[in-house]
Amino acid sequence: MGSVSQITEPGGLARVIDHTILRPDAGRADVIRFCDEAKLHHFCSVCVNPVNIPTVARALAGSGVRTCSVIGFPFGAIPTAVKAAEASWVVEAGADEVDMVIALGALKDGDLPAVRKDITDVKRACGKAILKVILETCLLTEDEKIAACRLSQEAGADFVKTSTGYSKAGATVEDIALMRRIVGDAMGVKASGGIRTRADAIRMLEAGASRIGASASIAIIGG
Repeated sequence: MGSVSQITEPGGLARVIDHTILRPDAGRADVIRFCDEAKLHHFCSVCVNPVNIPTVARALAGSGVRTCSVIGFPFGAIPTAVKAAEASWVVEAGADEVDMVIALGALKDGDLPAVRKDITDVKRACGKAILKVILETCLLTEDEKIAACRLSQEAGADFVKTSTGYSKAGATVEDIALMRRIVGDAMGVKASGGIRTRADAIRMLEAGASRIGASASIAIIGG
């Protein structure tokens, strides 16, 4: 990750944004439009639901923009074996990055071994693809956020991520700072959920984020 000043230079901010379209009613034309925008503005990736991964992988081939899929989305409440199979499928279909939702119920129950295994099995299924673990921070206590970050590290994940954007709140500066403090420089931290302006994105980067997930990406880079 470069300095915040480097990232916020013209063109720099776009390169840390996952251009995200996860609406359940998004059709092929919507997804292709996001891919075209990502290629034009040099976003880091296009993040979509699994069914759209083959389309995105074809549309982005050779562009340098990465293909990203969510799995276990948006609740994380599916069996680990199914989540791992979903991860394997999207990677086979062309995903370079995978954003998984943590096993929230197990985390709230204090079943930390189950949470660790959930992440570990998905990471194994990802192969060389980058794995980001969505914590859904708005539903967690501070102790649970810390535990989730540490379990993600132990399981070999590459990033921790704040939110799905489908719960009661999204990313906060305080959560980003906490997550960065726990994982140090060894992992990426992705801020996602409710980031709609350039000022929002800059605040997250200053707090320690190394990636931004947003559907309002064009507005963000336009200031």
